[in-house]
Amino acid sequence: MGTFKLFLRNGHAPTLFAAFLYFGFSCGIWVLNGAMAPFISETYALSPAQKGLMLSIPIFAGALMRFPLGVLAQYIGRKKATLVEMAMICVAMLFGLFFVKSFNDLLAMGVLLGIAGASFGVALSLGAGSFSPQHKGLAMGIVGAGNVGTAVSVLVAPPLAQWLGWQAVYGVAAVAILIPMVVMVVFAREPDDVDPHASFREHIACLFERDGWAFNLIYAITFGGFIGLTSFLPSYYFDQFGVSKVQAGQLTMLAAFTGAALRVVGGWLSDRWGGVNTLTVVLLVVAASLFGVAFFDRSLAATTLLLMLCFAALGAGNGAVFQLVPLRWPTTTAVAGSMIGEVGALGGGFVPNVMGAAKQNMGSYSWGFLVFAVAALVVLAVMRMMQIRWTRTWAEKGGRARPAAPSPSAPIHRERSA
Repeated sequence: MGTFKLFLRNGHAPTLFAAFLYFGFSCGIWVLNGAMAPFISETYALSPAQKGLMLSIPIFAGALMRFPLGVLAQYIGRKKATLVEMAMICVAMLFGLFFVKSFNDLLAMGVLLGIAGASFGVALSLGAGSFSPQHKGLAMGIVGAGNVGTAVSVLVAPPLAQWLGWQAVYGVAAVAILIPMVVMVVFAREPDDVDPHASFREHIACLFERDGWAFNLIYAITFGGFIGLTSFLPSYYFDQFGVSKVQAGQLTMLAAFTGAALRVVGGWLSDRWGGVNTLTVVLLVVAASLFGVAFFDRSLAATTLLLMLCFAALGAGNGAVFQLVPLRWPTTTAVAGSMIGEVGALGGGFVPNVMGAAKQNMGSYSWGFLVFAVAALVVLAVMRMMQIRWTRTWAEKGGRARPAAPSPSAPIHRERSA
């Protein structure tokens, strides 16, 4: 406890809390359509493929909006950018309350929900900005744990939808987003770690490097899997096991909460054991648990326990990725992390589509889980091949931080020119 108090004194704790709350509410709103999918599907008689499309659009839109919000934050400040975004979320929720009348309107609403999904980079940068480098990892982990908002959403939205009607939940969200807005205005302050404006090329630099694509693939599994499965699971539980719409949300909450809670643990473990070692275990557990879900698809208890195990690994993996990113890009951590977060989140948009296509074309969701499991193993193989060079250039064995890490650019540049 004393160590944690020292950590809080190192930065600005009220801003850290405000960023956590902002990210938590944003994540909860981002997955609203997923949380209410059984109600929405019943209203519009959606096919599995249509459900997959509906659930994927907010994820794709949120990922693509992260970069514009990050650029806006550079020019008006991160605190002001969060307030602009939350005001836009409020307007978007009012559109959902008053103007969604058809499936096409619902798809447009999915794009608007993406506004909430854009919050990741700005939230982490704002919350961790006032902390010294040796404490930024924990600060980013705490803010990142705000994705527990997804668990709250799938728990709270279904009962509200049953009580008020699913469109009224958008109205509740429009009011709810005022809470983090007020907290942000009253308690948060702009950190003084502002760097000169990064160019567009600097923002996308990691996309031109093999390491960047390796991290994109890993994060597409860990965070993409987390957000994609969170959006999809209420529909899966409702269709596969015939539970009530509210129970489907409660079962999804068990998995989503486990994943959110383990994010901080993953970062802490990676600091001590190494991010590569942690991610190796993470990807093996993800693959094994999803294979289990595919083969035990008639047992509700086994499926729920296996999905909780899978989400625990996904959450720990999210923390492990962002233990490694500052080691690889020590001077451009914010821009590299922002781009990896954006591209990685895009991976989540494919999960509902793959699941819907598997059900519609092959008659079972199990094939979708198997595809995701195989993808995790492929990414594991890529990472293990890449880590041979990583531990020779910018990381200790297993992916731990070097006591005095040299810049990674020189050895990597020499290798490219060879």
